[in-house]
Amino acid sequence: MAVRRIVLLGEEILREPGVEVEAFDDELRSLVADMQETMYFAEGIGLAAPQIGVSLRVCVLDLRDEDDPEAGRWVLVNPVVVESSDEEDKAPEGCLSVPDMEDVVTRPARVTVSGFDAQGEAVEIEADELLARALQHEIDHLDGVLFIDHLSTFKRRALLKKWKKSQKEGAKG
Repeated sequence: MAVRRIVLLGEEILREPGVEVEAFDDELRSLVADMQETMYFAEGIGLAAPQIGVSLRVCVLDLRDEDDPEAGRWVLVNPVVVESSDEEDKAPEGCLSVPDMEDVVTRPARVTVSGFDAQGEAVEIEADELLARALQHEIDHLDGVLFIDHLSTFKRRALLKKWKKSQKEGAKG
C-alpha cells in the first residue's frame, strides 16, 4: 500500500472518462488499497481512480462512524447510477482534487448504484443523504465531471478565479 499523489484541477486526466475494468486481479486490489490509503491520508470520504492518475472506473468511499464502524465502507468497480429520484437535495461539496474550495451543489436526493467489488462480485447500493451525494460525486469523476461543473457559470467562474489565486499564492510560499 502506498499514498499516491492526488491529481489537481487543471490536469487532463480529471476530464477523461475512465476505462472499464476487465480484470479483477491482484493489480486491481493493490490499486484499491493505494486508493484507500490515499483517501485516509487526505482525510477524504471518497476517491476515484482518475484522482490518482489512473484512468479506470474504480472508486472507494468510507462514510463510517462510531455508531457502526463496520458499515459505510465501499469499493466500487465499473459503477453506474441505475436510478435516481426526481427529488433534489442541495448541500455543500468539496473535492480532494480542488482542495480548500467548496460550493452548494444540487443532486438527486436518492440513487441506486450498481457495480462490482474488487473481487468481481455484483454490488447494488440504494442510497440517500450523504452516501447518495458521495456516490454521485465519485461516479462523476469516472465520467470526467467535477463538482464545479454542476455550478452556475457565475459561481464556477468565481470559484475558478479563487482557485487560481490560491494556487499562485501556494506556489509563492
